[in-house]
Amino acid sequence: MPFYVSREAPKLWRKICTETSIEVSFVAENWKFLLGGLIFQYLHGLAAHGVHYLHRPGPILQDSGYFLVPELGQERAYISETLFASIFCSFILWTIHPFFFQSKKIYTVLIWCRVLAYLVVSQILRIITFYSTQLPGPNYHCREGSRLARLPPPRSAIEVLLINFPHGVIHGCGDLIFSSHMIFTLVFVRTYQKYGTNRYIKQFSWLLAVILSILIIASRKHYTVDVVVAWYTVNLVAFFVDHRIPELPDRSIGSTSSSLLPLSTKDKDSRNREELLKFLNGNSADITD
Repeated sequence: MPFYVSREAPKLWRKICTETSIEVSFVAENWKFLLGGLIFQYLHGLAAHGVHYLHRPGPILQDSGYFLVPELGQERAYISETLFASIFCSFILWTIHPFFFQSKKIYTVLIWCRVLAYLVVSQILRIITFYSTQLPGPNYHCREGSRLARLPPPRSAIEVLLINFPHGVIHGCGDLIFSSHMIFTLVFVRTYQKYGTNRYIKQFSWLLAVILSILIIASRKHYTVDVVVAWYTVNLVAFFVDHRIPELPDRSIGSTSSSLLPLSTKDKDSRNREELLKFLNGNSADITD
């Protein structure tokens, strides 16, 4: 076994280098789109921090979900965050699997371009919504009597632009309709539903999205309406985006092996070289159009 690993390690390294060359070519073509999407993530955080200055704590609104779902309590609020972090990290690992696995269906850069398109449109709608009406936050640190429920006027523009990171991100108030956690979760689950290959993981992903929805309500981090609106808004946004931008190329044709280390057959090595040359020579227009 050690001999096999030592023999195959250089091939894995060559595969990573080849895949990196292909992805770099896509970055060169789409860097403006990627940069814009990443910058908007900051702008979305800035908007969420800004609405905290407008937040006014008050009595928790009547919510049907609160009657149906028992309250977890402040000491168990970490459960929903742990599940969300697991979904987030799992999706990132899936998007980079083409660097390591022989069997692959996606290009990492192109899948993230699409994910950022989903996120940006959904977040624009979210910003418009929570600035239209500020509801009293149901989270524990947003309730009456909490020193975090209201922010004093900023002393400088730098204080606002830095979003009081990370404290301001974790203990925000006022950015309720609709849930940002559910935006990311549903975008990730929908993306894997469309471009993933394992049917059982797809079904399990949707189950996790439902469980996370219930946990968010049980943790009193959002009202039920925040979660419900996220479910149909994100799906409608994804439907709209899918009809406005070109479909992604499917790399799964001809790739049948699922082992972590590349197999030692010459045809697979030559296929990787041909794929690299295809993109380096600028002949990928028929794929990306």
